[in-house]
Amino acid sequence: MGESAEIVVVYVTAATDAEARALAASVVNERLAACANILPPIRSIYWWQGAVEESVEVALLLKTRADLVPALSKRVRALHSYACPCIVALPVVGGNAAYLAWISSETTTKRSD
Repeated sequence: MGESAEIVVVYVTAATDAEARALAASVVNERLAACANILPPIRSIYWWQGAVEESVEVALLLKTRADLVPALSKRVRALHSYACPCIVALPVVGGNAAYLAWISSETTTKRSD
């Protein structure tokens, strides 16, 4: 990606659509992510406290710079209803250069209140 910042997609799951929307709005408004996509409900099957659980969740895809992942993760954990939320950063290995530059720009610009 040349001199542009390393871009990642952060995958997060939330308990409800309302929680997903609140998380997305917070991290985008705070410029911790340039964009948030909220996906339709998904079914998750996972181990939790010694038992296999199944639940319906809502997934988010957050586009951001790799150097913002620690701050984004901290913010999501502070707002999230889960004791151990899924927050996973995935590398972006290529894509539309203009879009990747836009992500970098929108997460660098300071918000004016």
